[in-house]
Amino acid sequence: MASKALATTALLLSLNLLFFTLVSSTYVPCPPTPKTKHHHKKPPPAKATCPKDTLKLGVCADLLNDLVHAVVGTPPKAPCCTLIEGLADLEAAVCLCTAIKANVLGIKLNVPVSLSLLLNYCGKKVPTGYQCA
Repeated sequence: MASKALATTALLLSLNLLFFTLVSSTYVPCPPTPKTKHHHKKPPPAKATCPKDTLKLGVCADLLNDLVHAVVGTPPKAPCCTLIEGLADLEAAVCLCTAIKANVLGIKLNVPVSLSLLLNYCGKKVPTGYQCA
């Protein structure tokens, strides 16, 4: 009886080994997904524009003149800063840059310094990497 049970166990183990070998030898992994080259070009970044009338920014000339020539007391913010108040930093920079370059302010200026002075005084910042060109 023991030899019959041993023979049956040996047969089952042999068949198990045979089937596991057959199953694992037919394993084929999925092919990798092909990498396609996209020929889409990124659209150029939108050029920032000034949503305000540049001629109105002529009121910033008095403020800038007071800032540059160190007037005693604090120069009034009202006319200039209220014009750029609701604008994002980039829009405000573009507006003032346009006004400075168009010489709306009527005075010769160092553009980056003047732009920075006006924006900082009105509570805005010159955007990182922005150049008034």
